[in-house]
Amino acid sequence: MIVTHTFACKLPSSLADSLNRESGRIYTAVMVEHWRILRHTGHWLSPGAARKLQDRYDEGSKLLHSHSIDAAQQAFYKACKTIRQLRKMGDPQARYPRRRRSYRTTIWKNTGISKQGTSLRLALARGIGPVLVALPAHLAHLAGEAFKEARLVYDRKSKRYNWHVVVEDGREPPDRSDWSNVAAIDLGEIHPAVASDTTQAVVFSCRELRATIQYRNKRLAELSSRQAHCQKKSRQWWQLQRRKNRVSQMSERKQRDLCHKVSRAVVAWAIERQVARLVIGDVRDIADGKRLPKQSQQKISQWPHGLLRRYLTYKARDAGIDVVLREERYTSQSCPRCRHCTKPRGRVYTCPQCHFVGHRDVVGAGNLLSLELTGELGSIYAKDVRFRHPYKVSRLRPGSPAGIGHVA
Repeated sequence: MIVTHTFACKLPSSLADSLNRESGRIYTAVMVEHWRILRHTGHWLSPGAARKLQDRYDEGSKLLHSHSIDAAQQAFYKACKTIRQLRKMGDPQARYPRRRRSYRTTIWKNTGISKQGTSLRLALARGIGPVLVALPAHLAHLAGEAFKEARLVYDRKSKRYNWHVVVEDGREPPDRSDWSNVAAIDLGEIHPAVASDTTQAVVFSCRELRATIQYRNKRLAELSSRQAHCQKKSRQWWQLQRRKNRVSQMSERKQRDLCHKVSRAVVAWAIERQVARLVIGDVRDIADGKRLPKQSQQKISQWPHGLLRRYLTYKARDAGIDVVLREERYTSQSCPRCRHCTKPRGRVYTCPQCHFVGHRDVVGAGNLLSLELTGELGSIYAKDVRFRHPYKVSRLRPGSPAGIGHVA
């Protein structure tokens, strides 16, 4: 399987800045020339023609490997291709790239990568020695042919460089052809995920994820209030800005960590139940065009459902489980007993017609599974409902009594 591994970059900041500055210069030169020709002649250059034209006009980089130059030139046309696809899908806000880039991620293709002992050897321009990258222990044993791409990525919030290394580890997803179970995942803002098959439902409770977002909002509001009383770009203003960046960076890292824990727990449950196909509720457009109260709109807009869905997808496929997205409209409002539609309040679903009572998110996951298996709502509700923490709570809260939490 192809996997991207991220680890810290220990290059001198001057060298890392020079590499990404040169990539930004090449990308900007291609973009400026493309729009200049289109403006004067009406001709849209192809990626190959633009690359040849740029190679003719530009003497070439004195720092980057030739294939790293190609990657920087191709980046503009890859962005144009993405915008074109978004426009076909009906996104009216998609705009072609026109912004000049002083810095851009430097990319090494597999032709510029070789292995030297436990380090990666990344080639630079002719006459310049290569960049040696010390590999982490879990990558040091791989052969040189396994490394397909390396990227030097700058994290703006933490103000540090990271290596993103794309590796073909040779593993194949296990064969799950003898498994026939199907499960549904209802993503939620309070409970990140609720998994259900026909007999059992598990509510993966991770209040820490929501609390992390709330704490970040509170701290940023406090710092912004103090910053508003400072002269813009003064010493104190920059101190507060750095503090805001640090709070945002810590919050993002914690969100990613918790989403990894939740997704790993869900996939572990799916393997335990021998699930061959996971159905995930599609909530990608849940915040589009909404005009909710201020606090509700903030919760919906900051809900990291996209991050959790991506983690669930790649972890499930790594385990040999198929993943599909399905529209989840009215799944949390339809009674699984009489199919009456009513909007629930709070976490408990109560049907006013047949007086059915159940967990709101379990009802949503059951109806999502019902849509997948029968094509209609209101056929499935798992009676065996369990709650699970994707981490050991007592480890995060040292003062909590022993035995609280569950290790998935």
